[in-house]
Amino acid sequence: MKRTIVFVCLLVLAMMVVPQFAFGQESSAADGESPPVSVWKYFAAALAVGISCIAGGMAVGRIGAAAMGAMSENPELSGKALPYAGLAEGICLWGFLVALLILIL
Repeated sequence: MKRTIVFVCLLVLAMMVVPQFAFGQESSAADGESPPVSVWKYFAAALAVGISCIAGGMAVGRIGAAAMGAMSENPELSGKALPYAGLAEGICLWGFLVALLILIL
């Protein structure tokens, strides 16, 4: 688990450096917005969706494993585990909404 966190942190750090070199001095801003700002906007939207989907997937995995264990002992608990999985999937939806707001505003 610790290796995964370190890998994700290094990957995010590397991805923050890449947009710095994406545009040279010769690029012009025809729409009035400088190119690095637009790159950071898209990068922030991708980061919001990516991190929220990874967190949602981890949450659904843990909830699903616990729900299957509980249902193996008591089958009547299947209806009680479904709302918790839905709440964990809502994390992805909120990440998408944040990314949409970043791109629109």
